[in-house]
Amino acid sequence: MTNRPRIGIVISTTRAARFADKPTQWLQSIAESRSDLDIEIVDLRDYPLPFFDESLVHDDGPAGAKWATKMAELDGYIFVTAEYNHSIPGVLKNALDHAHAEYNRKPAAFVGYGGVGGARAVEQLRLILAELQIATLKHAVHINANELVPLMKSEKTFADFPYLTEAANVMLDQLVWWANALKTARAA
Repeated sequence: MTNRPRIGIVISTTRAARFADKPTQWLQSIAESRSDLDIEIVDLRDYPLPFFDESLVHDDGPAGAKWATKMAELDGYIFVTAEYNHSIPGVLKNALDHAHAEYNRKPAAFVGYGGVGGARAVEQLRLILAELQIATLKHAVHINANELVPLMKSEKTFADFPYLTEAANVMLDQLVWWANALKTARAA
């Protein structure tokens, strides 16, 4: 067992033809080349959560308990999110509602994709995460239409956009710093 922070890369959409798998695999390969964090993929497809019902908050069923346990195990998060109608995927909002204290005082970073790099989804997500006491980080990766379209069509790879890798490394540097700082503070 290491003392490195455990970071979950949360795949925030469950659509059959989602693009999210490509940036997730790309980010995972970058993160796994580092020695300062442990990474884990958290795919919402593996957490078939019912629609959140506040009256059941203390009896969320096995799916909700599984999600909350996973969120508690992690020291930080990277949300890979599409932008749907200027916001986040509904399944992500639903999942976030299935836990609360498990997220508290942990950092989050973002990989957004869409017409404007998922920027509006990331901004919406920042507002939601503030309520969950998650410290959101400034640095993010935004995959705009200029990169998204050729990546979706498999005409190009992430290697064709080295500035995305640079942005990912800056984001990971900051995430590791915050994850370590908040992990120490939570333990104190």
